[in-house]
Amino acid sequence: MTVKAVKMPCTTPNVYTKVPDGGWGWTVAFAFFFVEALTYGIIKSFGVFFNDLMESFDETNSRISWIISICVFVQTFTAPLSTVLSNRFGHRFVVMAGGVLISTGMVTAAFARTVVDMYVTIGVISGLGYCLSFLPTVTILSQYFDKRRSLVTAVASTGECFAVFSFAPAITALKEQIGWRYSLLSVGVLQLSIVVCGSLLRPIIIKEQEEVKVQPPEEPTETKYMLENEQTRTSIESIDSGVEITTSPSNVPGKTKAEPKSEEPKEHVQILVNNNSTPPEPKTKLLDFSVMKDYSFICYALFGLFATLGFFAPSLYIIPLSLSLGIGKDHSAYILSAMAIAEVFGRISAGWVLNKKPIRKIYIELICVVLLSVALFAFPFASEFWGLMTCSIFFGFMLGTVAGTHIPLLAEDDVVGIAKMSSAAGVYVFIQSLAGLAGPPLAGVLVDTTQNYSSAFYSCAAGMVLGAVFLSLVRPCKVGLCHQQQQHAEESPVEVVPDLPDDFIEMDIGKAENSGKGCDSVA
Repeated sequence: MTVKAVKMPCTTPNVYTKVPDGGWGWTVAFAFFFVEALTYGIIKSFGVFFNDLMESFDETNSRISWIISICVFVQTFTAPLSTVLSNRFGHRFVVMAGGVLISTGMVTAAFARTVVDMYVTIGVISGLGYCLSFLPTVTILSQYFDKRRSLVTAVASTGECFAVFSFAPAITALKEQIGWRYSLLSVGVLQLSIVVCGSLLRPIIIKEQEEVKVQPPEEPTETKYMLENEQTRTSIESIDSGVEITTSPSNVPGKTKAEPKSEEPKEHVQILVNNNSTPPEPKTKLLDFSVMKDYSFICYALFGLFATLGFFAPSLYIIPLSLSLGIGKDHSAYILSAMAIAEVFGRISAGWVLNKKPIRKIYIELICVVLLSVALFAFPFASEFWGLMTCSIFFGFMLGTVAGTHIPLLAEDDVVGIAKMSSAAGVYVFIQSLAGLAGPPLAGVLVDTTQNYSSAFYSCAAGMVLGAVFLSLVRPCKVGLCHQQQQHAEESPVEVVPDLPDDFIEMDIGKAENSGKGCDSVA
C-alpha cells in the first residue's frame, strides 16, 4: 500500500513514498476526462460547421480545412512551450490559462467576418489554449499511476469520444434553432469549464522510501573513530614486533574501511526529513532535449509524425463524404456519433490489454496501427449508408486503440521511460505539428483536384502505413542501444579499478614502515 510521507494542505503537492496508483490520481483522471472532451472532442466535432463555413464565407474545402489545420499545428508546435511553462509554473496554472485562451478564441470566432479571422481566433488563440490544457493534464495523470497507467489513461481519454457522440447531434440541432454563429458561441462558453478542471490538478512528488523510514540506532561516530584508530595502532605495533601483515583490500576487513564517510550522509538525510515538514521539490530541467539522442524515441516521433495524417482528416471529411453519397444530414451525424462510440470501446479495450503483464506494449500498438491503416483504405469502397457506417465503426475502434495510448506509451522503457516523460511528450507533440499543419489541407487539395472525397482517406492511409514502418523500428533501436550500454559497462570496470583510492589503514602502515627505518638508522 502507498503511504503518504507528509500530510499537506490542498494547495501544496501530494508527497508519496512511491507512485500511488490511485489516491488523488482518480480526481486527476476525472479532470482529464472533461479536458479531453472539451479539447479534442470539440476539434473532432468541428466537421458539423464545415458546410456552413463554406457557404457563409464562400470558400473552398482546402481553405476551410486550414482552420483546423492551423489549430492542430499551433497546438502541437507549442508543445515544448507547454512543457517549459508546466515545469516552471506548475500544471494547474498552465491548464487554467489554457482554458481561458480556448474560450476566448472560440467566442471571438463566432463574430468572424472572413475565414482569415477564423485562422487567428480558432487557429492561433484556441490552438495555443488546446496545447496548454491537454498536454500538462495527460503528463501529470501519468505521474499518478504506474501499474494502472495504460488502463486509467485509456478510460479517461474516452471523454473525447463521448463529446463527439453527444456534441455532433446536439450542435447540429442547435444550428437549426439559433444558427452556426450562436452555436459556436455556446461551445466557447462551455469550454471555459476547463478552468475548473485545471484547478483539480494537484502536483505530485515521489520521495524514495528509505529517506522517510526510521533508521535503526547506530553506534556513535566518535566511538567508530576510536575503534579504527585502535586497530591502526595495533597494526603498527605488529609491524614493529616483526609480524608480517598483508594489507591488500581483500584481506582488510570491510568494517575497517572509512565507514564514517558512508554513514554521515545517511544521518544527514534522516535529520533533514525529520526537521522539515515540507520536503524540497526536486530540481528538473525546463526542457530536456537529450531524448533526441535516443534512436528509439526518434523512430517513435517519426511514427507520430506520419500517423497524425490519419487522426483528424477522417472526422473532418466523414460528413462531407456521406453527403456526397446522397446520405441525409441527420444520418451523417449518426455516422460520426457511431464512430465516436466505437472509439470509446477501442480506448478501453486497448487500455485493458496493455494493462496485462507481462506484455510488450509496443508490439500491441504496432498491430493496432496496421489495422487502422486497413480501416482507412476501406472508406473509399463504401457506397451507401450501412457500408459507410461499418467502415466508421471499424475505424473508430482502431483509432481509439492508437489515439488513447500513443502519448502514454512514451513513459514505457521501450521508448524513454517515466523519468523523461514530460520533456519527451513536449518534443514528440512538437514533431507532430508538421503533420497536423499539412494533413487536412493536403486532403482538401486532393479533394478539390479530384472532386472525390475518397482521395482524402487515401492520403491518410498512406501516412498511417509510413507510421507503422517507423513504429516497428522502435524496439530494435532500443535493444541495440541497451546492448551497446551493456558492452560499455562490462569494459568500464577494467579501467576504473586502478583508480580506486588507497585505504587509510594502508597509508598509516606505510608511514609506520618509513618511521621504523628512520629509527633504525639513528640507532
